[in-house]
Amino acid sequence: MSKQERWSRLMELLAVDGKLDVEEAAISVAVSPATIRRDLDELAEQKLLVRTRGGAIAHGVSYELPLRYKSSRRVTEKQRIANAVADLLSEGDVVGLNGGTTTTEVARALVLRAGGSMAERGESPSGPMYTVVTNALNIAGELAVRPQFKIVLTGGVARPQTYELVGPLTEGVLNQVVLDVAVLGVDGVDPQLGVMTHHEDEAGISRLFAERARKVILATDSSKMGKRAFARICGLDRIDVMVTDSGISPEMAAQLTEAGIEVLAV
Repeated sequence: MSKQERWSRLMELLAVDGKLDVEEAAISVAVSPATIRRDLDELAEQKLLVRTRGGAIAHGVSYELPLRYKSSRRVTEKQRIANAVADLLSEGDVVGLNGGTTTTEVARALVLRAGGSMAERGESPSGPMYTVVTNALNIAGELAVRPQFKIVLTGGVARPQTYELVGPLTEGVLNQVVLDVAVLGVDGVDPQLGVMTHHEDEAGISRLFAERARKVILATDSSKMGKRAFARICGLDRIDVMVTDSGISPEMAAQLTEAGIEVLAV
């Protein structure tokens, strides 16, 4: 297991329990306690967790989305999706991220990738490895302290339910940038209607992310397939790649493929 894979596994365990014990983590990851201690020290340097005597805890309140999301989060599936999305991104990319639980996991996967890459190469960051444009306050808060990232946070009015900024100020910033890739989390995917979310103001911002990007990646778990939501973001013709979990039905995967989307089920 590579360092990056260990880090991903440790963060997965931390997301489930909120804390890590060195001895228990060593058994779970099948490495020595000394290796786990070094990993936790390096993750703490990346501000992904806080070291404690004998283990670690999650880093700060910005690590969690509002309470109403916690019970419904499919953590394991979303972390697999996030890692697969991170594999599709290249150093130097300008990446747009809208708000939500899955895109938050994508941001964390990028942090692990950037930190693991530097650790394995024995390098210190000489400049940002990624530029991230986001309207999500929690994502910006997590990434802003990391020198591997240049963060562009849109202005706008904050929605407390999702930490997303919306409105004319948000649109004004997005209209001035060009993205290599937009990674979108959504609430519904329908073969005829396209991709949707619950709120019209968030839909408008996500649509603008898609319009400003050369490539659009949809990052969503299979529970959203075949679901409809109030506000349409865009049609399937604007989506290049969909990354989801293995729960997607063969019929839905075939319909999306016929629409010209590359479907990755992880």
